[in-house]
Parts: sequence; structure tokens; C-alpha cells
Amino acid sequence: MTAVVIGDALIDEIRDASGVRELVGGAALNVAVGLRRLDVETTLIAMVGDDEAGEHIRQYLRDHGVRLIESPSPRGSSRAVVTWSPSGEPQYAFNEAARGRSIRYDEAAREAIAAADVVAISCFPFDRPDEVDALVDALADARVAVDPNPRTGMMSDVAEFVRGFERVAARASLVKVGADDATLLYDGDLEALRARLRGLGADAVLATAGAEGAVLESDAGVFRAPIASLPGPMVDTVGAGDATLAAVAAGLSQSLPRSDAEWQQLLDRAMLIAAATCRAEGGLLRTPESLHEGERGVFGS
Repeated sequence: MTAVVIGDALIDEIRDASGVRELVGGAALNVAVGLRRLDVETTLIAMVGDDEAGEHIRQYLRDHGVRLIESPSPRGSSRAVVTWSPSGEPQYAFNEAARGRSIRYDEAAREAIAAADVVAISCFPFDRPDEVDALVDALADARVAVDPNPRTGMMSDVAEFVRGFERVAARASLVKVGADDATLLYDGDLEALRARLRGLGADAVLATAGAEGAVLESDAGVFRAPIASLPGPMVDTVGAGDATLAAVAAGLSQSLPRSDAEWQQLLDRAMLIAAATCRAEGGLLRTPESLHEGERGVFGS
């Protein structure tokens, strides 16, 4: 099984009551590392700077066994300053490199995409028509799983972002969207968004709604799953969506589900992995098995 992930890789500069600390992050990077932790050979295609932050990103990917095909970043590596709202929600402020991120597809990137069993796309600059043109050309006939994962501090044009996202979603094997995506990009109606994306041509749509669980719709039917129950408290919801996309993409890298039972199994497993990821700090994917084993010595985010 092989996968390619296309999107962002950055440094999260976290500022809270305990001080300031830096973690390697980015939605696409989290998905790539998550896929590798699910035993899928994975390549990440992302923009990384020729600087100290970029070397931290490269080392982190090496530690986790993810191959990196990098696009140059003349403004250095992307960075997000993370603070917390009074209600406890994370707030992000992105540097110039992150806001102007751009991905190039050289021969190595195109070969990796062509050979992959699945290509996952997350936190991509869909509001840049030139970036979308290049992406669509590089994808060719790849099996695609896409998560818009919009960030207000990165988007320059919401309407253009929607156009670019829907252009890719229309030919995707799976589209993952959440309640936050529906609110930021559309009118907030997640069920209507699911129907819209199916109408555009997406083979399957996974809609996640936090505590309300998730719904997966495909030609086989509509499948539902609640938030998975696991021992221990929820520590950190950061990375839950990335873990969900990684889990579903890992399933698609084997084959498209053929029966109702296989679709439900894919959804249930993704929800278990998301729940396990929430039981540890940071965006690093966890599985129920890894929590049970204690997973000593794992490289954190």
C-alpha cells in the first residue's frame, strides 16, 4: 500500500500559560505521518524552507519514515502562532510563507502520484487558480481523498477557495468535510453540503460533526457512527480530523469498499482512531492499540 499526501508542513508556535514551545505540524504533514503509522508507505509533497525550522520538519518526517518531496520556499518555512480563545478554542496567525505557500510538481512528485494507491490532499491553497490547475494536472487519474481544511488566516478569497476545492472534490473518491468547513465556506448546513458534494460527483462524502459523530455517504448508502468510546479522558482534539482522514485514506489505499459492511467498518475504524488521537497531546495519530501498549519512545509532534 502506498500513499501521497499534498498540502502543508509547518511549525506550530504554541503560546499558552506554560510559555512558548514549538512543534512540527501542518494538517497534511499530520495525515502523512498518520498514514505511515498505519503501515502505509507515504510520501509528503509540501513546501519547506531552507532554514532551521525546515530542518526540524525534515528530521521529524525522517523519524517517522515519511518521504518528503519538497517545493522551495523563498520566504522560509511556514509557521503558525497558536493562542487560545477564552472558550478554549485554538486561534492561528500565519506568517508570510504560510499565506503564500505554493507547491511544484517535479518528475519525482509526478512519479510518486502516479504510483500511489491513494492521494490525500489537505489544507491546500484552493483559492489560487494557478495552484489548482497544477494540482489537477499532476493528479491525472489518481484515486483522491480530499479535505478542504480551510484556515481563515491563509485564505485570501473564500469564493475562489470553494471553486478550487469543488473542482477537485467533483472527481474525488472521498471528500471529508467538517462542521467548521461548512460554516466557514458555505452556510453552515453540513447535511446540505454533503448532498452538494455528492451531486458534484464525489464518490463518497464523510461529514464529521464533533460530538455528534460522523456520516459517510456513498453509492452503497448512508452510514453513521457516534463518537467512539475509549478509556481515559479526552486530552486534546487537535489532529482528530487529520487522523480521521488518514484512517479513511489508509482504507482506500487497499481498495474501495464493496459492501455495506466494509463501508461501515471503514467509518467505525476511523472514529476509533480519531478518539485515540484525542487521548494524547498534539496532532500525532494514535490507535487504540498504541494507547494500550503505552507506545514508549514514539516521536511526538
